[in-house]
Amino acid sequence: MRKQITRVAAATVLGLSLTAGFASADTIDTTGNGSTNEVVNETTHEATVENTNEAAVTNANAQSAVSGEVTTLNNTDGGDAMTGDAMNDNAAATSASISNTASGTAYSMPTMSMSDATIENTGANSENSVENTVESTVTVTNDNSLTVDNVNDQTAVSGDATVRGNTTGGSATSGSVSNSSSTSTTINFSN
Repeated sequence: MRKQITRVAAATVLGLSLTAGFASADTIDTTGNGSTNEVVNETTHEATVENTNEAAVTNANAQSAVSGEVTTLNNTDGGDAMTGDAMNDNAAATSASISNTASGTAYSMPTMSMSDATIENTGANSENSVENTVESTVTVTNDNSLTVDNVNDQTAVSGDATVRGNTTGGSATSGSVSNSSSTSTTINFSN
């Protein structure tokens, strides 16, 4: 009894770029009586998608506004005394967008392998087979990490204005103080 085994294997490991499939032409021809003959095509396409996205934004704003002290004291005619305005202003805006939709869809598998197999002129009682196996997998790894810290510490103090010990007191006005802060953070992850 004569046994003839023809085995063809093809493995394709895919990373970030994928290739087209292959075509094979296999023939089982002129085999002996009672022989076992087979053609095996194995194709493997491998791909894996891993996404790790981390985004941290910290906006800390400590503000202090103190209007100055105005005093008119011990005057025969006390004049006007007025404190100024003290003001702090803060605006913080954070926008985050994380998208991993392209990771899985951007990579298409290669076309399936074509097997052009023929079985001809086989002997009596022989076993003949053609097997074509295709396995496909994609590997994509995205690791995104972002940290943004915005810290704003503001202090506004108006100075003292004092009128004291005069026969006719004059006017005392402390100055105005103002602080302003604006922070804008935009985060975009697209994989």
